[in-house]
Parts: sequence; C-alpha cells; structure tokens
Amino acid sequence: MAIMIKTPQEIEKMRRSGQVVREVLEHVRKFVKPGASTQDLEDAAAEKMKELGAKPAFKGYRGYPCVLCTSVNDEVVHGIPSTKRMLKDGDIVSIDTGVIIDGFYGDSATTIAVGSKVPAKTRKLLEVTEASLESGIQAIRPGATLGDVGAAVQEVVEAGGFSVVRDFVGHGIGTRLHEDPQVPNYGQRGQGQKLREGMVIAIEPMVNAGRPDVQVLSDGWTAVTQDGSLSAHFEHTVAVTAEGAEILTQ
Repeated sequence: MAIMIKTPQEIEKMRRSGQVVREVLEHVRKFVKPGASTQDLEDAAAEKMKELGAKPAFKGYRGYPCVLCTSVNDEVVHGIPSTKRMLKDGDIVSIDTGVIIDGFYGDSATTIAVGSKVPAKTRKLLEVTEASLESGIQAIRPGATLGDVGAAVQEVVEAGGFSVVRDFVGHGIGTRLHEDPQVPNYGQRGQGQKLREGMVIAIEPMVNAGRPDVQVLSDGWTAVTQDGSLSAHFEHTVAVTAEGAEILTQ
C-alpha cells in the first residue's frame, strides 16, 4: 500500500480543514434538539460550510447525496438526512462530516444526546466511545503500530461492556478522503503497519451497546446494528508527529 507522508506545509493545510470541520460540527450541535429533523442539521451544516468557504467532502462521494451523515439510535454510520426523520427526547444522533479546503480533507464525527431524557446506560455508551478514541490517539507515535492503536480502542470499549464494529474502520486521509492505510478499531499490540512521522489518519471507533454485527439497509448507505442495540461514533483526523499525535479536528 502507498502511504502518503505529509510535509509540514501539507499538515498546516489539513489543520485548516480540520478546524473548519470542528466549527461545522459545533454549529450543527446547536440544532440538535427534540423536534428537529435530521434535514435541519444537514441544512445548518451546508450553510456553515458555504460561509466558511469549504467544499463538502461527502456530497457526491460515491454518489452520497448529503454533506452530513446523521445516524440515529441503532444506526451505526452513513444515515442519510431526511425531513421525515425527527429527533426525539432520549435519542442519540451521530453526526459525521468532512470538508475540502485547498485540496486537503478534514473528517470528524461526534455523537450527541438529544434532550434531557437520555438513560444513564446510553450516556455511558457515549462516554466510553469517546474515551476509546482518546485512548487510540494516545497510542500514536512514530514506531507504534496500527495494532497498538486498535488494541487501545478495543480495550476501553470492551472494559466498558460494549462491542467494537469490525465492518467499518478508520483510514488514512489527505488529498483524498480515504487513503491507505486502513485503521481498525481492534487489533493486537505490535501488529500491523508501523506509524511514521507525517502520516495523517482518521481514527473513528463505532461502538455498539450490544453485539458488533451490522447490516446495510435497502438505501445502500445506512448501516444499522443487527440486534437493534444503540451505536455511537466519534472520529478525529490525527497527524503523527515526532512528539506523538496532533489532533487536527480538535
């Protein structure tokens, strides 16, 4: 596999893309409330990208129709925004988006609790998934392996009593949304591709409250848990530096 090593100038451009992705997600967060539709979130994101002079990374990618993926409750990833999908108090919604600026991509996701009636077990799912992402990022440094990163994610998830989705993984990112290498959220320490300074990867644990198995619905995009359990998704674009990791979408 051809892994692209980024120059400091290229990482600087990716930092800009990453910051814009973060601004878009923070903007969309304000619209997440009971009674909002997932299309309302899509419209807010599209408007913000335009305002910030960013090109959406997802819209048109392999035919995907929107700038956001909005995955509610048992939807794992790639949920398509719709005027018919209304958010209810107690739901969770994963919002995944990316932008292109100056030819470089940024990609990030977060899962947000809707309203005030979210059960404690659901909140724990969100906390553990976010903590697993942080654990994966802390494992990054030159000479570490992708197995080290995956194991760091998996250990946190399974210690919390949840399961890691294996059908979808993180990825390299740069002048394309998906570059080599693939970045699994599970693995064995010391195994797999070694990390090098200048690599940029998107780490994105998708974590199910029940079993790890997923299926894709008839729309060809929306992946759901097979057992109907809830699923959470957090993602950052991260550069490998001499010191360790720099989160570009912080």
